[in-house]
Amino acid sequence: MEHSETEWSLSGQHTSHTDLSLTEDGKKRMQATGVHLIGQDRLIVPDHIEKVYVSPRLRARQTLDLLFESHKDEVKNIPIEVTENIREWEYGDYEGMKTADIKALRKSRGLDKDSDWSIWRDGCENGEMPDQVAARLDKLIDEIVSIQRKAIEENRHSEILIIAHGHILRCLTLRWVKREINENPSFILEAGGVGVLSYEHRNCDEPAICLGGAFTVPH
Repeated sequence: MEHSETEWSLSGQHTSHTDLSLTEDGKKRMQATGVHLIGQDRLIVPDHIEKVYVSPRLRARQTLDLLFESHKDEVKNIPIEVTENIREWEYGDYEGMKTADIKALRKSRGLDKDSDWSIWRDGCENGEMPDQVAARLDKLIDEIVSIQRKAIEENRHSEILIIAHGHILRCLTLRWVKREINENPSFILEAGGVGVLSYEHRNCDEPAICLGGAFTVPH
C-alpha cells in the first residue's frame, strides 16, 4: 500500500528522505480507507495478517496509524517492523524536483544525449541505482517468502501488509515476479492506493501479481 497524499505527491515532486506529513485531506482519506478496507469480510482481514512492514518515513507511519485507527483492538497484537528496506528510492540530487526539471538538469550536465532520463534505467545522481534498490528489496522478499512458505506448510493464513512509497512499491512488484528494474513497468499506484502480490497454486515458487479478486457471497 502506498502512503496517502502529501504536498509533494500532489505537486509531483520526488520525495525520498524529506520527511513530509500527510495533508489534512490525505489523513481523512486514509481514515475512510481503514473503515472500508479492513474487516472480517473485507480485503484486509485483521486475523489473517501475520506481520506489517512499514517505511521509516513519517508519511508512511502516519498512513499505517490512520489505516488501523478504527480497528485498534483487532490489530493490537500484529507485529509491526519499521524497515529501511522498503524506504523510498533515494533520489539524491533530484530530491524535491519534478521529472521535467530532472531531465533538464541532466541535459545541462551532459547526460542523456541520445534519450531522456529514466529512473528505472539510469537511477539518480548521488542517490540510488536500480541494482542497489533491487538488492534491498530482494532481502525483504526473501524474508516474506520464508514467513509465508512456513504458513502454507502449516495450512494457515499469513498475509503481509506493506506501507511504503510509489517508486519502491513498483520496484517491489517487479522483483516479486523476478523481473529486472531496468525499464518503466507502466504500473500506476496512486497515493493511498492498494495492490496485491500473491502466488499461483499456493506455491511460493510461483510468485504472481493479483490483477483483481472476485466478489464473494455467503453460502
